[in-house]
Amino acid sequence: MSSVLKSDINNVFGKIFKDYRTKNGLTQEQLAEKLDISLKYISSIENGNSGIKIQTLINYINILGIPPNMLFSSFITNNSLKPQIELSDKLNLMSQEDIILLNGIADLLINHN
Repeated sequence: MSSVLKSDINNVFGKIFKDYRTKNGLTQEQLAEKLDISLKYISSIENGNSGIKIQTLINYINILGIPPNMLFSSFITNNSLKPQIELSDKLNLMSQEDIILLNGIADLLINHN
């Protein structure tokens, strides 16, 4: 199994963070203020030039509404996890109302078994 490179992680995370920041209508400066980190650090993260601390990662996820699987799915090679990743990818495309409905269906299936 090949190892995941830190530079690949930085590049993927940076692109996702930039995409979600712009989807949320935030400038780098506004996001830096919300995260209480420097504008230079935001730029470095988004350009894939810098890694990210766990605390900052969690804050990014919470502030920008990034599904955690979105960050990690491209790095997962364990085939037994693929169906869960595929389901998560589909959830990301669904409306909040549909997710609530699907969650209820999942509860019914779990309780049925």
